[in-house]
Amino acid sequence: MAEVKLSASKRTDFGKGAARRTRRESRVPGVIYGHGAEPKHVALDGHSLMMALKTPNVLLRLDIEGKSELVLPKAVQRDPLKGFLIHVDFLAVKKGEKVTVEVPVHTEGELAPGGNLLEHMLDALPVEAEATHIPEGFTVSIEGLEAGHTVRAEDIELPRGCSLAVDGSTALLQVVAAQTEPIAEEEEEAEEEAPAAEAEKAAPAEEGAEG
Repeated sequence: MAEVKLSASKRTDFGKGAARRTRRESRVPGVIYGHGAEPKHVALDGHSLMMALKTPNVLLRLDIEGKSELVLPKAVQRDPLKGFLIHVDFLAVKKGEKVTVEVPVHTEGELAPGGNLLEHMLDALPVEAEATHIPEGFTVSIEGLEAGHTVRAEDIELPRGCSLAVDGSTALLQVVAAQTEPIAEEEEEAEEEAPAAEAEKAAPAEEGAEG
């Protein structure tokens, strides 16, 4: 994964009021943790950061007033209604260091005919990988899969240097049989009773005719 370079400035004012002032300046407050160091409070350009975060587990090279810091976004807070960034926690990393991340799982192809449904048990696969070589995503072929088929974590082909951070038997995808709508028992009974009822009504008329 390529690095994305962003500029950041140090923050010296904290609290909700300071955070609101930062956002009014179209900047996003954030904190950098990791390696046993004191947390670093920073602010970044909101638009540039939002564009960078479109890539899952993006590796960021922050230029903090002349000092370089390699980080991964770990907790992203957004406004629940408008979706703009409120705050971001970053994890400081080093080249060669391994981290645990969740990598998105995508599908391609079509299920076997029959109207079956694909159930996503997990949308992302937890893996351990080098901070500078995190996969952007895993693509799983569902072409021709039939009802009852399950794709498990162990079925995913991992790149070199990457390992599962969950049990291999963990289900990711499952093909579920299409739900049919059987005729209700009441409807079936009504259909069976209708001819009998008509026959009973016709019976007296026939008896009268004979008399």
